Amino acid sequence: MRKVFRYLRSMRFGLLLLGLIGLCSVIGTVIPQGREIAWYAQTYRSFHGVILLLRLNRIFESPYFIALLILLCLNLSLCSLLRIRTVVTAAKTETQRAARAPDTVLLTPEGAEKLRQYLTDMRCKSETIGEATVWRKHGIGRYGTFVTHLSILLTVVFGALALYTPTVVDRDCMPGESIFLDDGTEIHVHDFRIADETGRLDYQSRVQVTLPDGRQSEVAELKVNHPFSFGAYKLFQQTFGTTGSVTVTDPDGSEFVSYIKRGDVLMLDDRNRLVIDTLYPDYAMSPDGEIVFDTVTTGVYPNPIYTGLIIADGERTPFYALPGQALTLGGARFTFNAPVDYPGIRVKHVSPLVNALLVGAFALMIAGLYLTFFLEPVLVKTDAEGCAVLGPKPERMRVELGEELREYERQLGGGGFAAF
Repeated sequence: MRKVFRYLRSMRFGLLLLGLIGLCSVIGTVIPQGREIAWYAQTYRSFHGVILLLRLNRIFESPYFIALLILLCLNLSLCSLLRIRTVVTAAKTETQRAARAPDTVLLTPEGAEKLRQYLTDMRCKSETIGEATVWRKHGIGRYGTFVTHLSILLTVVFGALALYTPTVVDRDCMPGESIFLDDGTEIHVHDFRIADETGRLDYQSRVQVTLPDGRQSEVAELKVNHPFSFGAYKLFQQTFGTTGSVTVTDPDGSEFVSYIKRGDVLMLDDRNRLVIDTLYPDYAMSPDGEIVFDTVTTGVYPNPIYTGLIIADGERTPFYALPGQALTLGGARFTFNAPVDYPGIRVKHVSPLVNALLVGAFALMIAGLYLTFFLEPVLVKTDAEGCAVLGPKPERMRVELGEELREYERQLGGGGFAAF
C-alpha cells in the first residue's frame, strides 16, 4: 500500500499522466468531435469502428479521459501538500542549521570584509547567531515548485469546468441570416461553402458576432477544428446541410425567398397550395423515359430536381421542377432556385468567471516558474575564518557567487580571498 501511495505522488506518475492527457488532446484535435456516426463511417471507412469503440469521437467526455484528469489532480494534490510541508519545515530551521555549517572557503580578514560588503550590496538580510552571521535572499523562491504544482492543479480543475460546464446550443442558419440567442446575442452568417476553389472540402462559414452590449467582432472564418471565440462565446463549425429554395412572386409583384425542406407547404389560400416532397441531388432518364432519382448524396447536388404536389381547386397534380423552372398557381409564380448549402453551428457559452479563473491559473503558473528558475534562494554563512554557501543548489550558487566576488575583487583592485 505504501508503494502504491508513493507512486501516486511521484513525479514519474505525474509525467505519465500529462503525457497520456496530451496524447488524448492531440487525438481530439485531429479527429473532429461530436459528429454523427454516419459521418465517421464515411470519413474513416477503414477504422471508424475503432473510433466509435474507444469513443475517440467524444474523447473529452470519455470515462478514461475523466479518470486521467482525476488521477492528475490527485497526484498534484499529494505532491503539493507533501512539498509545502517539507519546505515550511525546512524554512523554520534553515538559519540555525546554516549557522552550524562548517566553513567551505577560508577568507583573510580583508576578504571577509569584502564578502560582507558584497552581500550587503546584494541586499541580503542578515541574522547573527553566536559567532556566525547568516545572509539570506530570495527566500520566497523555495516555494516556486509548490506554486507551479498548485497552478497546474488549478489549471486542470478550471479547465475541466470550462470543458464540462458551458451551455451548448446547436443551430442551423441560412447564409445571409442570423442566429439570435436568448440573451440577445446575434450571430450573423455572411456565407458558407463546402469546398474551396480547388474543390477540396473545407466547410467554411464567415460569421460575425454582436453582443448585447453592442460590441461586434470582425468577420471571422469558421472551419472544422478552427473555432472562433468572442466574448464568452465560442463558435464551432459543427455540421452542414443542403436545402431548396423558392422565389415566390405574389400577384401584386412583390417577391420573397422561401427556404424549403421535405413536407413544407407553400399556401396561397385554402384551395391552392404547393407541397414540396423531396429535393433529389441527381437524376437520370431510364430507357423507357421514366425519371430515376438518385437518393445518395455526399453534400454535392450535380443535377438537383424538386418533386412535389400541386393542389389547385381540390385537384392534386404531381410535379417535377429543375432549378430555374417556375410554376404558376393562383396568380402567384414559384421559381425554383439552386440548392443552398447552410452550416450547422455549435455555440458554446463559458461563464466569464471560469475564464477569469483559468487565466488566473496560467498567471500563477508563470509566477511559479519565475520563482523556481529566477529567484533561487541564496544562503551564505560567514564568520571570522571563512564562509559557506548553502541552499537548494549550493554548488551552482558557489560558482556563480565566486565569479561575482572575483569581479568585485578586481573592481576593488586588491586581494583577500584565500580560496573560492
